[in-house]
Formats: sequence, C-alpha cells, structure tokens
Amino acid sequence: MENTKEMGSQTIPKIMKQLFFSLFFLVTVSATLFAQQSPASDSAYLIQDSVFIPTRSGIGISATIVRKKTNISPLPAILFYTTYHQGTGDNIFGKRSADRDFVGIVAYARGIRTDLGNYFPFEHEGTDIYDIIDWISKQGWCDGSVGMFGGSYTGYAQWAAVKNIHPALKTIVPQVAVMPGYDFPMENNVPLSHMLGWSNDIYKNKPLPRELVFDYFNNGTAYNKMDSLAGKTNPIFQKWLNHPAYDNYWQSMVPTPVEFERINIPVLTTTGYYDGSQIGAIRYFKQHYQYNSNANHYLVIGPYDHWGGQRKPAKNLMGYEIDSVANVNMMELAYQWLEYVLKGKSKPQLLQDKVNYQVMGTNQWKHSSSFESINNDTLRFFLDKKSLSFSKPKKDGFESQTVDFRDRENQNAYYTPEIIFDSLDQSNGLVFTTAPFEYEFSINGSFTGNLFASINKKDMDVSLALYELLPDGKYFFMTRYVGRASYAKDNAKRQLLKPNKRESIPFDNTRFVSKKINKGSRLVILLNINKHPFEIINYGSGKPVSDETIKDAGEPLQIKWYNDSFINIPIWK
Repeated sequence: MENTKEMGSQTIPKIMKQLFFSLFFLVTVSATLFAQQSPASDSAYLIQDSVFIPTRSGIGISATIVRKKTNISPLPAILFYTTYHQGTGDNIFGKRSADRDFVGIVAYARGIRTDLGNYFPFEHEGTDIYDIIDWISKQGWCDGSVGMFGGSYTGYAQWAAVKNIHPALKTIVPQVAVMPGYDFPMENNVPLSHMLGWSNDIYKNKPLPRELVFDYFNNGTAYNKMDSLAGKTNPIFQKWLNHPAYDNYWQSMVPTPVEFERINIPVLTTTGYYDGSQIGAIRYFKQHYQYNSNANHYLVIGPYDHWGGQRKPAKNLMGYEIDSVANVNMMELAYQWLEYVLKGKSKPQLLQDKVNYQVMGTNQWKHSSSFESINNDTLRFFLDKKSLSFSKPKKDGFESQTVDFRDRENQNAYYTPEIIFDSLDQSNGLVFTTAPFEYEFSINGSFTGNLFASINKKDMDVSLALYELLPDGKYFFMTRYVGRASYAKDNAKRQLLKPNKRESIPFDNTRFVSKKINKGSRLVILLNINKHPFEIINYGSGKPVSDETIKDAGEPLQIKWYNDSFINIPIWK
C-alpha cells in the first residue's frame, strides 16, 4: 500500500498517519506493556497461575495471584481486572503490587482465558467483580482489604464494581476509564473507528485487512457490513451498532444516581487532555460529586494521551514537549494512593485539592476544590463571516457548505499525527478565526456552544476542532467535538432534523483542556462534516446510520450555518 493508491489529493500513507490520531486511545493494554521487564525474577515470587474463582453465575473467573516469598503475613490485596490477555507477561501487574508489599491479583473478564463463548464486554462486571473481591477477602493471605487500579476497560470495571460495593473494597483508582456507550464504542452517538478492531482482537480473529476501511469507503458499503467485509460476523460489533442511542443497555452498566450517592470510599481518577476516554473519566467524577457532595474523590489531569494517563507520560507528546512538571508517572501515583489508603502512608503531594490540572505552557500545576472554581470568565464567540466575533451579529447571515457523499475523491480530514503543525488542512470545512488577543489568559475546561443550521436532509455528523494559532504562524491542536445532530438535544433519543428548517444543535460534551494562550495568539475553529474512511458516514436519510449505503446519499448535503451560532470558552485571566 505504500504509494499505489490515492484517496483524493492525499496518499494512503498520509491518511494512515491521520488514522493514528483517531486511534491514539486504542493503546489500551498493548503487547508493548506486557513485554516490559518484570520488576524482579520469578524466583522472588509465589505465583499461582490459572486460579479458578467461582461466581454466583456458575461461570468461573481465571486469575493469577502473586506474592513475594518474603511476605508470610496477610496483606492488603490489589486487584487488576482486565479484559485483555497477552500471556505470562500479564504477571507484571501482580509483581508490581507484590513489590509494594501487597498481594497482587490479575483477574480476567469472564470468558477470557476460558471460553470466549461466555464473553460479553461491559455486561457482567458489576456482579462478577463483587464475587471476585468476596473470594479474595476470604483467603488466608489477604488481611480483608482490597484496592483496585488500572486504566481504560480496567478503569470502567472499577466503576461497575462500586455499583454495589463489597465491604472489603476500600478504594479504587480508575485511570482513563471508559464509559460504555458514552465515550466508547461511540462518542456523542458517533461510532468510533476502532470498535470493530477492538472486538475482533478480543475474539482473537485474524487481524483485520489494512484495506478494510478503504473498501468500506470506496464501495459505499453499509457500516454494519464491515465485519462481513473482513470475512467473519462479529456479534459484539453487531450488538453495539444495534444500540446507537445512549439507552438503558448502556446506562445500566455504570452507577445510577442512587449508587453514586452511596460511594463513600476514596477514589483517585487520572486522565489526560488527549485521552480518548477523558469524556467518560470526567463524567464519572462530576456525577460522583453531583449525587454525593461529601465524596472523597480526587482528579489528576494533564497533557497526556490514553497511555500517559495511566502509565508514564511521553516527554514529547505528538510533537509537543510537555512541561517538566507534567512528567508524572501515573502508575507510581496510583501506588502512592493505594499505600495512602490501605497502609496509612502520606497522601501523594500532587493531590493538593480535588481537581489537580497542569496548565500547558506555564510549567505549573493548579489545584481547585471543584470544576466551577477553575475559571473566572467565559468568552463567547459567534461564527460570523469566517470570524469568531465577540459581538452578536446585527444582521442575520449564514455560511454555506456542500458535501457530496457520492464523490469519494473529496474527503474531510480532521486528524493530524502532531499537536503542533505548520498549516491547517481545511479540506472541505469552514474556518473561523478570532482577532489576535492583546492579553494572555488560560483556557481551563471544556468548550461548549450551540450551532444553528438548516440542511436539506434529516441528519449529519458534525466535527468541530479547536486550535490556537500561535504568533509564529503555527497551529496548536487543543481538542475536538464530534457528534450526531439528531442526538444533540438528547443522547438517549434520536430526533431527526426537519429538512430546510432552521435547527438548534447544542453541544457540551467535549474534552477538558488547560493551556496558556499567548498574547498575539488567535483561536481557530474548523467546522466540518464527517466524510472519510475512518469514521461512519451519516448520509442523512434518516434511516439507522449503520444501515445506510452510498445509495442513500442522494443529492449533496447543503448546509446553511447561521451566524448566531456560538461557542463558549471557559478561561482564567
């Protein structure tokens, strides 16, 4: 595929680089992690592999238990619950806990390492983990206290575990935790590009062909036929596509308001500005405090991707040299927290308040008692005449955009493999820019807004990316919103747009970012519609989007973006 095929003006290799940005949070628990050198040789540990833990369902859980040979008295246990299995290298999680004088347990989701016919992601963690903790707490090597830590799916599993907290569970450290149906396998009701690849790998099917996404795009195949294009129907993929709304299927997997109210154990959440699971991680934090004002819950967030938010961050993150104070090992922080709660050691120094965030470009951490107190102003900009204007337009107007879904030579590209770059690829999108700022300030939080538009179809998937245009002409990518217009007002209920009628498309589910904005910089918004191989194509027919094919494209999508559309930027100045 090196140089043999082109998509529009972009070669395949360039597009594959862009795909990396879309998939940066797919690096959940990878083979690289499992290949790391163990803390010590196996001779230092007592390792029990393939231990069978019974559950009330009658389906047993496979686990590995690791203890240091020198530890003969009962100890607190650390449970690392995972849906991935890479082999004996998984023992490293148990060994790391044993090295800190805990008992380390690695337990696998039902079906993993046993019978994949019993595997149903996200659906049984609440009851299974309760039974796992109950079994652990009754073993002679456990002192009756259990803690949990880990990221991504493992982070989610901890929130499932506290829906009904076992008395032995004393703390959780959910890192970069996904929220099923909310930020994975879809975000704002738009399926993520790797939802098929993720479940395909879990089933240990043959690797997906590299050409698969291009075959889907070029042929105009229905998205729900992607697994068939790969040669094998995938039941997880199909089940997820059958729940495009954030419905009861998804909502039942995470704590309810009443269950959040009952969570009184200490919690530490870690995530990053460039973590694909940040939206879910922060929503857990906010809902915990919303329903339990006395929650003992700390948040740490900085310039990290999905990997850095749970392990050791990259000093150079996609071309951006992070501030030196941001170089915090999140795994080490997790163990410091576990020792604080389970062994009475000092609380980690970084945790000076409930919300702890690193302001990019200042080499400083800031600390706040809540999200509400991290800002002292909000900037509102109207999308008017290709500008981001402070003043609401006195005269009604609009910008026009046309998207021809039948034309596969023209695709809208949003991604870049770097955070800082020389020029902005506008593609078929609309760019809106502020005037240069005459003062410096910090953006602290998630940008929100309301788009007003009329279209000649019934739906569309909207992308809105936010950049800082630096005084030297370079662009600094901060964050992006992607969402389905028909779910903008209620992510649990689809409300199709009425063709050629002015509609309101509110949005507030975007990623948190904190960065100093320099004097002389500008803010830039790139507004566009999804049309490229790496995400589902919403043709706007009103049918279930995963059923649509290129035959549903019809006439080109015609959009009028009205100039009273606005975005809100939370700042500190």
